[in-house]
Amino acid sequence: MSADARRPGGWRRYFSPQRMLAIARKEIRQLARDRLTLGMIVGIPTVQLLLFGYAINTDVRHLKALVYDAARTSSSRQLIQRIGQSQLFDYVGEAGSADEIEKAFRSGRANAGIVIPEDFSRRLRRGDRPLAQLMIDGTDPQISAAARGIVSIPFQERGPQPDPAIPGPKVFEVRTYYNPERITSTSIVPGLMAIILTMTMVLFTSLAIVRERERGNLELLITTPVSSLELMLGKILPYIVIGYIQLTIVLIVGKVVFAVPIRGFLGTLYLLALGFIAANLSVGLVFSTIAKSQLQSMQLVMFFFLPSILLSGYMFPFEGMPVAARCLGEILPATHFIRVVRGILVRGASGFEVAHEMVPLAIFFLVTMSVAAKRFRKTLD
Repeated sequence: MSADARRPGGWRRYFSPQRMLAIARKEIRQLARDRLTLGMIVGIPTVQLLLFGYAINTDVRHLKALVYDAARTSSSRQLIQRIGQSQLFDYVGEAGSADEIEKAFRSGRANAGIVIPEDFSRRLRRGDRPLAQLMIDGTDPQISAAARGIVSIPFQERGPQPDPAIPGPKVFEVRTYYNPERITSTSIVPGLMAIILTMTMVLFTSLAIVRERERGNLELLITTPVSSLELMLGKILPYIVIGYIQLTIVLIVGKVVFAVPIRGFLGTLYLLALGFIAANLSVGLVFSTIAKSQLQSMQLVMFFFLPSILLSGYMFPFEGMPVAARCLGEILPATHFIRVVRGILVRGASGFEVAHEMVPLAIFFLVTMSVAAKRFRKTLD
């Protein structure tokens, strides 16, 4: 130890509690004046705990189901009613054939289908064959596993009590479409494409205006005749190219490493991806007009990113969420693009069958882009 440090009070030159507390007080005052950061400190844990604690539910119920009743007897109607009472399925309509149910799978209109054959009554009397067929969209293994829970449902035609020593007929023959092996990567990798693009696109553009302001480049923009809308669009155009590069990388790695099927036309996916990429870039621009620093901008990105993971159907089945959480999830761009990617890659859907998912993305982009252009002012304040 040096002689200066051994002198009384000499160590204070290197560490002073008073100086440390003064810096801490300054930091607290700075945080108190920064309303956005202060709101994030309180808001992020509170909102996300309440939201996700309420919304995340792995006990899947209310799957969308179509019914094709070729028998149209009182017994077949009893079976349909019995399944509906389980609350596992919500009937969304009647199908005219099994092919119509498969078409509903491709468009995402249904998760399951119940096919009751014409000889249902004969099968019920003889008990030697399954009474009906259960068709399952196996794109999401969690939904597939939940739908299989209906297989064990007991069914007996109303009438005299059956002999308990005689086992009842098997109710369902199960047929799983698109992912019969229930391989998790078949569901996760296409969904991950939406999550990766959400994180990177929002993060890149959220720093755009903030970076201009911090580097002083905003002064140069003030002297130009560029309008707010022109500036916003000019900012996102390069990142659209980056988004397509990332999309291509995920497709190649998913196919080569994880053997993810590509059953649909990739040109359709690339075309529809434009709406999703643009929607996320516009969110980043809104954040860049709100944040005063790059740190604040990244905080806003995280506030948007976590709901995109948890409420989009990527990690937890959308059907297992309460109504309020599903309504919020429908606002998020990732929810709709995950449906598009899984529909095209895994189910082989055409552009017409998934085009309805682009309407919310277009509305989202127009609203957020208008907000970003309105908030941006070519001033230094």
